[in-house]
Amino acid sequence: MWSSGQRCACLLFCLLLSWTTAGAADTPVTRRSAIVLAAFGTSVPEALEGIVHIRDRIRQKFPHSEVRLAFTADSIRATWNKRQHDHTFRAANPGVPADIYTVRSPLATIADLREEGFRTILVQPGHITLGEEYLDLVETVRGLNSIATVKLKNRPFDHLVVSRPALGTMGTAHPYARDIRTVAKALAADVQVARHRDAALLYMGHGNEFFPSGGSYLELVAVLNTLYPDTRSYLAVVEGFPDLETVIRQMHKDGVHKVVLKPFMTVAGDHAVNDMAGDDPASMRSLLTARGFEVTTVIEGLGVQDAFADVYAAYLAETAADNGIELQ
Repeated sequence: MWSSGQRCACLLFCLLLSWTTAGAADTPVTRRSAIVLAAFGTSVPEALEGIVHIRDRIRQKFPHSEVRLAFTADSIRATWNKRQHDHTFRAANPGVPADIYTVRSPLATIADLREEGFRTILVQPGHITLGEEYLDLVETVRGLNSIATVKLKNRPFDHLVVSRPALGTMGTAHPYARDIRTVAKALAADVQVARHRDAALLYMGHGNEFFPSGGSYLELVAVLNTLYPDTRSYLAVVEGFPDLETVIRQMHKDGVHKVVLKPFMTVAGDHAVNDMAGDDPASMRSLLTARGFEVTTVIEGLGVQDAFADVYAAYLAETAADNGIELQ
């Protein structure tokens, strides 16, 4: 059994062999642009809408570019690949797009596109923060761009570039504070829902225990409360900081009694259904109710909202411009 690193190295070798062989034969290559929307993925059929809607909005913005989905999570890809042979499941879920059943990793998707003649490929992360999945994606693109050939014309790509997650990344080209403000503006509809209920808005983010992404969440909350001062906003994560207990203490200090609880994720998948809104005593909804809050849950991923989906399309356009790429 090969490790994931060995599999990746083998695939890179095979890709290099096929590309240099094609170049040696002077096979003409059509110069077109393609976009890979690389999301973590979800195994919940109903939650797919959050990812598919982002893809659809990107297609609308760039109708002459090929747009493909890729899932970065190995286990989720394996689940869908297995389901393609489950006729009972497919009959019960007719709304699942056909390409979901054969969804590939970003690396394999890029390879497919290159074999089809695409030499300009932009990768748009569907992730929220700068975390493990995004950084691994950046390293995949960096590895492919490191491939060298004897003749310049035989290099596999004219352009292979990766954009940034919703809450931004490191660097001076696009300050992350501006990206956070862009996202906060895109969340106006969620604030409006809480305002109508005379409640605070409480998001559930994923978080992580390996990277200090909590600062991005806290800055987002600060911007939300500046933009919409008449409705209090908060965010607690499943993993890492700020955790729910920390946020509950703050809400008690602020005199909050009612909350609209909603996932701060592109999809309303397993975390939203179970960790956020489930009946288990350890779910966020149950813990909040036990602490005296009146809770309204909204099981809807951010990706289904036009304003939020368009954030990714805007980042794509900026990344293309940064690299002298004309997306159509």
